[in-house]
Formats: sequence, structure tokens, C-alpha cells
Amino acid sequence: MPKTKYIFFTGGVVSSLGKGIAAASLGVLLKNQGYNVTIQKFDPYLNVDPGTMSPYQHGEVFVTDDGCETDLDLGHYERFIDKSLSRANNITSGMVYWDVLNKERRGDYLGATVQIIPHVTNEIKSRITHTLTDDVSDIIITEIGGTVGDIESLPFIEAIRQFQYEHDEDCVHVHLTLVPYLESSGEFKTKPTQHSTKELRAIGIQPDIILCRSHMPLDKDIKKKVALFCDVKPEAVIAAHNAKSIYDVPLILEQQGMDRVICNKLGLVESKSDLEEWKRFVQNMHDPTNLPVKIAIVGKYTNLSDCYLSVVESLRHAAANTNCNIEIKWVNSEDLRSDTVASQLNDVDGVLIPGGFGERGIKGKVQAARYAREHRIPYLGLCLGMQVAVIDFAQHVCGLTDAMSVEFDPNTPNPVIHLMDEQEGVVNKGGTMRLGQYPCEVKEHTRLHDLYKEPLIYERHRHRYEFNNEYKSVMESHGLVFSGICPDNQLVEVIENPDHPYFMACQYHPEFKSRPLKPHPLFYGFVEAAKAFTGTQQELFVR
Repeated sequence: MPKTKYIFFTGGVVSSLGKGIAAASLGVLLKNQGYNVTIQKFDPYLNVDPGTMSPYQHGEVFVTDDGCETDLDLGHYERFIDKSLSRANNITSGMVYWDVLNKERRGDYLGATVQIIPHVTNEIKSRITHTLTDDVSDIIITEIGGTVGDIESLPFIEAIRQFQYEHDEDCVHVHLTLVPYLESSGEFKTKPTQHSTKELRAIGIQPDIILCRSHMPLDKDIKKKVALFCDVKPEAVIAAHNAKSIYDVPLILEQQGMDRVICNKLGLVESKSDLEEWKRFVQNMHDPTNLPVKIAIVGKYTNLSDCYLSVVESLRHAAANTNCNIEIKWVNSEDLRSDTVASQLNDVDGVLIPGGFGERGIKGKVQAARYAREHRIPYLGLCLGMQVAVIDFAQHVCGLTDAMSVEFDPNTPNPVIHLMDEQEGVVNKGGTMRLGQYPCEVKEHTRLHDLYKEPLIYERHRHRYEFNNEYKSVMESHGLVFSGICPDNQLVEVIENPDHPYFMACQYHPEFKSRPLKPHPLFYGFVEAAKAFTGTQQELFVR
């Protein structure tokens, strides 16, 4: 069996240059070459996982099939290489130190003095290959969070320095740096890249490829200069300039032959590149032929779209595959009241309420769900978005005017949403929700069945509260359809309103399983319904 190959991404100069997108894009190219690729992220923060971190600091929490709360970059990895990952693909310093200290407590180190080297670095190295336990990969791409020189990242950098000598000829190092463009002088500056590479080499790692983030494409002279001062071949200097979308990046890297350089370095057979499907997807994104569709995303983190990153990307996947352009209108739920909701939502073609928690802005979300229902605007509710749709239906259709979730009113006389039994008494919040993939039985002759065309589906969850089945019969008598039920414990997974053009809400998070070339059925149906709504509105306007 051929040996597994390893590609390490490090970053320099500044953070947030896009290592995750670059790693995912390379994954697309190597998968296109016919190789089995997986990607992992090493994050230097001490949190065990991002599950309890503020969305303002960390963006969305991505959830894997096996129920791990991970960094949002794993969402990019999954979307780009169309592969479900696991907890082995996202490692934090907190996880590493936790395991090292537990081993010390058990006596696994036989009384040795526990140190960063070798105990922590050995633990990190074991995680590099841990993904091979469940998945025989030809290539493992590993992204090291942070930048070279960060104190927090040093154990990870040292670990991959050691690893390269233990896996001689099977490792490639890609260093992503910034090449700034000075408007005043009209020139690129390579000094930041030179210094960052020098810092990496001082640690003991010679990069094989320099990936240059820049405002615009680099000319050959700049590439030659970087190659000369950073001791790499000119063809190994790749420009990662600004693009229209993240989905353009694989095409930009492919045009410069990054996959060819990687294959040559690792002794891999290179095949003819064929990214036709990906190119068609990108073309549809940039030049749709249908009318623009305006979608309102109603939430409380509307000034930071990374909090709803997978939702936004899922809308884009559906839009490109239905050949239309999505225009997102961010609506802060705290601004929605009965006297303001119309002015905020009367110009949209669809209303989407994503997941969330906490009482802040909840009344506005209920108002948004009600407005979409009463005005027959396509609606998609995700997790909390399903719960507020239930609250609206109970209050304004079933006549239970004081209906509420116990999350927001513990003393409500009509708790239509209540705490899951296994969540009673939970104090520590990290990793204690209903997390990961669960089955859902799909009721026949429903819109849900029309969309999935399957009797049994599997979707990912992240929640503590659920629909209270004691209210199921009264809501069914008023027309609500419960089209998806978890067979394990009879939890309600999906509700729909059959008398509405498109009113779907689910307890799970479909956005985690959408792919560029395979949009999720609920998002696809939602965008199609919004397109139809746009067409109706346009027709009325013309008349």
C-alpha cells in the first residue's frame, strides 16, 4: 500500500489570510487528481472546543456527524472536498494538554517530568495520523492555526518539524504570507514574506511552496524575487490574490499549477485536471440568468456574518444550482416589533431564521415567523427557527396566547418548547447538548418527502430544547404537519404548513451538510420557492 502523504499549512505576517480556504482549495485539486484527501485543523487556543466561545470571537460552531463542536474551517473543508469529517479533524491546544495531563495523572509517563518536548509534541504528532484510524487517506492536509512566531502555535510548529524527519520524502510545507500592495508607491512589498519565511526557517522548517496573499495577481518578477529570497523554485511561488468568491480559489490555484508542484514534490502520479462541474458552479454564481432573490436572515448577530457562515454558504449553493443570485438582507431581530416588522420584511422574497440561543431578540423572531406565515412569504426555520415558528403557531393560530419556550419563560403555562429530559440538571455547558447526526423518519405525502425523496434521513443537531409532544394534537388539528420524527425517541424534527407556498422548519441544522455541487434539499426548495415568489411579485408589479 502506498505511504500516506502529508501537507502542512502555516501562516505568517498576519492572521485571517485564508489558510483554511487555501487548504480546502488544494483539497479540491488533489481530490480531482483521484486521491483520497482529508483535512484537519490544529487550533492553538486552550479551549477544549469552540462550543462555549462567543460567536463574536469565533464565528459559528460547526458540528460533525460524530457530534464534535469544531472550528468553522471544518465547514469549508467538508464543503470543498465533499466529505464528512470527525472529531479527529479538529484539535485544540486544550484537547492536547487535557490528554497529556490525564496521562500524567494515570501514571502513563512513569514518573517522568512532563514537558512540552517530548510529551506535548508527541501528543500532537499522534493526532496528525489519528485520522487514518477511521479513514485510509492518500493525503492528509493539516492547517496550523495562528501565525509563525505566536507563542501559542510553537508546540504545533515544533511537532511538524519533528514529524517531517520521521516521514522523510512524504511531507510538503506550504507557507501562506501577505504580499501587501502600497497604493502610494504603486508597488508590491515582499519584505513581510521574506521575514516570515526566515522566521519559519529559523524554527527548522523550509517551506516548499510560498502562497502569497495579495490584493491583485503578482507578476513574474515579484514571484522570482520571492523565490530567490525564500529559497524555493519560481513555480512554487503561488499568487492567492483576491477573488470574487471563495469558490474561485481552487481555479486560481489550479491555473498556476499548485497541484502539479505538490504531486512532483511527493512523487505522486499527476492526471489531467477536470474541474468542469466546479467551473459551471462558479460561472452560475457570478452570472446567473434568473431574477435576483432577496432573503432576510433574521438573527441577533447580523453585524458579523461568520456567525451564520454555513447558512450563507448553503444559500449560495442553492442559488448557483437554481441559476439565480441571492441578495441577503440582514435583519436584527431586536428591531422587530408588531409595528416595525412590515417595514423590515415587506421587500423580501424569503425569510430565514437560523439557530441561536438566549432570550435577546426572541420576540422579534416570533414576529418574523408570523409575518412570513401570514403574508405567504417562503420561510425556512433552523433549530431555534423551528421553535419560534411553533411559538407563533401556538399563539396566533391555536389561541394559546401565552405559549412560550421554557428557555425564555420557565414559568409559562403553555411550554410548547421544553428542555430535553437528558438536559435536566446539566450545569457544565461544553459538549453537553444533543450533538451530531441522528435519524429522522420522513412522513409520506409531505413536502419534506418531496424534497428528500427518502423515507429515512440523517441530519446533524446542536440543541438542548425540543418540541413538547403534549401540544402535537392541538397543532395538528389546526393544520400544522409534523413531517419528520426521530424514531429513537419520537422527537419532532420537522414541521411544515401545507397551506403555505413554502413554510418549512427543522430542529436540526441542514446547513452543515450542504455542498457546492450538492445543495441541501431544504435550502434548494426554499430558494426555488423564493424564486417563484419573486416572479409573482415581478408579475404583479408589471401589471
